[in-house]
Amino acid sequence: MDTFGLTLAAILVAGAPLVLATLGETLTEKAGIINLSLDGSILLSAMAAFVVSITFDNPWIGLLAGMAVGAAIAGVLGVVGIYLGQSQFAVGFILTLLCRDLAYFLGHNYSRQPGPDLGLWSIPGIGNIPLIGPIFGSQSPVVYLGLVAIFVCWWWMYRTEGGMRLRAVGESPRAAFGRGIRVRLVRLYYCLAGGALVGMAGAAYSLAVKPGWGRPQGCEGAGWIALAIVIFGGWHPVRAALGAFFFAGLQVSGIYLQEVFPSIPAPVFQVAPFPMMILTLLAVNMGRMGWMQDIIRRHPFLKTFSKGWSIEAPAALGEDFNPKKGL
Repeated sequence: MDTFGLTLAAILVAGAPLVLATLGETLTEKAGIINLSLDGSILLSAMAAFVVSITFDNPWIGLLAGMAVGAAIAGVLGVVGIYLGQSQFAVGFILTLLCRDLAYFLGHNYSRQPGPDLGLWSIPGIGNIPLIGPIFGSQSPVVYLGLVAIFVCWWWMYRTEGGMRLRAVGESPRAAFGRGIRVRLVRLYYCLAGGALVGMAGAAYSLAVKPGWGRPQGCEGAGWIALAIVIFGGWHPVRAALGAFFFAGLQVSGIYLQEVFPSIPAPVFQVAPFPMMILTLLAVNMGRMGWMQDIIRRHPFLKTFSKGWSIEAPAALGEDFNPKKGL
């Protein structure tokens, strides 16, 4: 039981940064903006967080620095994509390449240096509880921050007026504008908020999951996976978080399987979670095809599951809105 609990604890640690990045992108895309700069943003935020934490000998200042870097990168996308009307896809892709190279260039002198990390938080009174104790008794702060972020994002999106405005500008910006909502400004707000969460994810990698900075850092490719998980989760914060933990579970399972099957080359287990995630995405999206819909309608369980896990992108995702032209 302790082994099982420790395995779940490892999955929570590995999945926490991915949860934060996925929630950040969910917020941004719910507002109708596609941020493809996640991978570079995570790397640059990880580097900045570690460097700042060394400079001030305080990992929490480093965490805030990572969030600021993530928000700044998203702000560039927001200004260029929202107000200047340039392609969000092109700008995001260029940013991810630029930020990735900047991270390795600017962080070269800090590579493989020891530095502070966020440590562990302990919750009094639950350490001796079976199963729960090994999982939550002593954990990284980013795990607790990620779990809180899941609830806050869900509550904000579906239980507040601000969340209603968020969904309105992502679904029908023209109708939202007609009701007096400043579409561009709202989109920029959530672009910045989502970028800050992505920056927190980058900081979590260099200050908690794999403390330090170097090449490879361990978070390469995390941004692209987060983008895929947003689709897997149907742009819903809770389901997207479950997708992030699912991927983290695949990664942790690969580590254990490597010990069970030592004759199989280690890179096989390191790469395996990525094609498995692609196959899962294909399976989920196949549910939208006509022949699969016929099968689903014949089976009550599949019908109920498909309704609870529907994948519908925001109607205005990636579309420019110009209030002067009414578009």
